[in-house]
Parts: sequence; C-alpha cells; structure tokens
Amino acid sequence: MRLASTVDARLHTVVGDRLVDLTDALGVAGAGAGGPLLAFLERGGTLAELTALPLEGLPTRPLDGARLAAPIARPGKVVGAPVNYLDHKAEMGEQKTIAEYGVFLKANSSVIGPDDSIRLPYSDVRTDQEGELAVVIGKTASRVDVADALDHVLGYAPTLDITVRSTEDRSTRKSFDTFTPLGPWITTADEVGDPGDLELRCWVGGELRQQVRTKELIFDVAELVAYTSHVMTLYPGDVIATGTPAGVGPIAAGQRVVVEIDRLGRLDVPVTDEGAIPYGRRPGAR
Repeated sequence: MRLASTVDARLHTVVGDRLVDLTDALGVAGAGAGGPLLAFLERGGTLAELTALPLEGLPTRPLDGARLAAPIARPGKVVGAPVNYLDHKAEMGEQKTIAEYGVFLKANSSVIGPDDSIRLPYSDVRTDQEGELAVVIGKTASRVDVADALDHVLGYAPTLDITVRSTEDRSTRKSFDTFTPLGPWITTADEVGDPGDLELRCWVGGELRQQVRTKELIFDVAELVAYTSHVMTLYPGDVIATGTPAGVGPIAAGQRVVVEIDRLGRLDVPVTDEGAIPYGRRPGAR
C-alpha cells in the first residue's frame, strides 16, 4: 500500500494512476498539523486496519496533477543517523561512525512534501544534499530487540537530509525550514520486503551523485530502530532518516534534487534561494 497525503489534508492510497481517498472511511477528516495519516496512527490505527479497508466505492481522483504534501507533515520527531555508510565516512574524513556518534534530532518543522521547494538560507555558505531512506514508525517502540524492531515499522519513503556546511551543531545545520523533503508517499512495510535490499539513487541538476544499496548501511534498519528505541521511545509517525552514502555535494537555486529508491518511488524537489541572506547578517552573528 502506498499512502499519500494531499495539500488539502486528505489521505489516499495510490492505486495505479489514481488516488483513492481513505480520509472519511478512516475518520480522519479535519486532522491537525500532523496530517491525516499521523492522526490515524495516533488514535491507534494499524497497518492491518489499513490493508483490510475495502477500497471499492471510495472516491478517487487522478494522481497526475494532484498536489502532494509530505505523507506525515509534522512527525513527532525526526531522527537522523550520522555516518551510517562507510563510503560517506571516507569522503567526509570522519574518524567515527554512527556507532560512536549515536543519533541526532532534526526539527519536525523542517519536513516538506514533494510539491514544496528547498529554500537555501544563506547566499554565501554551501548547502548540500543527502539522499536517504526514511523509516516511518507504526507502533510504539521502547527498548526493543533487533529481532523485533521491524515489527514496529509502518513503512518507508525517500527523503533528503539537507545540510548547511557551517560551524554550528549538526542539529542546527540540518533543521532549517524545508530541510527534510519526504515522499512522495509511504510504501507500507508489507510491500517492501527486506529494507536492506533497496537501491538508492540521487541526482542534482540531472547529475547522478549518489548510488548505493541499503545493504551497505553500518546500522541496518532493524539495528537502527532498536538502537534508537533504547535512547528514546519511538511513537507512531516518528521518522528515522537512515543516513546518506558518498556523493554529497552543493546544491544551487534553480536545480532539482531527486531521490529514487527501488519500490518506494521518486522524490523530486526544486531549490530556491528566495529570502537567502549573507551568513554574516544572520541574527546573532558575531
């Protein structure tokens, strides 16, 4: 099942070239800022309930031309996994990996959908793309074992972890508004199979920059979910970005950044410098 949200706060499943509207059938009309899928999960909705829902007779509309929002507009939290591919460790000259760094948090207000734009905050500081696999939690996870971790996953989606290469703490540099594009939808775990057997590709301005299989993750999805759940309780709708491979680089206004992952879809977002300011003119500059 592919779960997509539209900008009018409706929840759909993608069937062929149509969007089938699940909103009223699931009783999530008028959901808040988190969006209808998060509202469904927070009231105890499950993957089994979604997959058992009869689709016959539900309203549909064409996928082509629909304006998609992030499938979960405001996750409870967005967790990041630094240095989780060895090739990225080498390219960044890092001495440590996720095993030493642990995880970090991004502001949930950084999440945008496929019909939004990445906004560069500074006119004179490099901002990079990082294509990643996102894991969406479907069931509360606290101190779970690796063997049970995938039972807590709702599904997966392409994401971007956009990063300013300045001197601030990692969470600050990655938490600007628009810095976590997510989508175009969430593909549920039952349709994905092994999340360690997916190919990820990322293009910037038409140039292929990143290509990797998720089997190269240092902490694979199950280990990452289990590890994170021993640090913080994971709640339904929380998002974990699993880390980026080698190939990160600068993005510029006018370019499009594309992440495509096997069986999960293609996230394609433009870059704009509207509102960008010189780094030295930021509030608090010394």
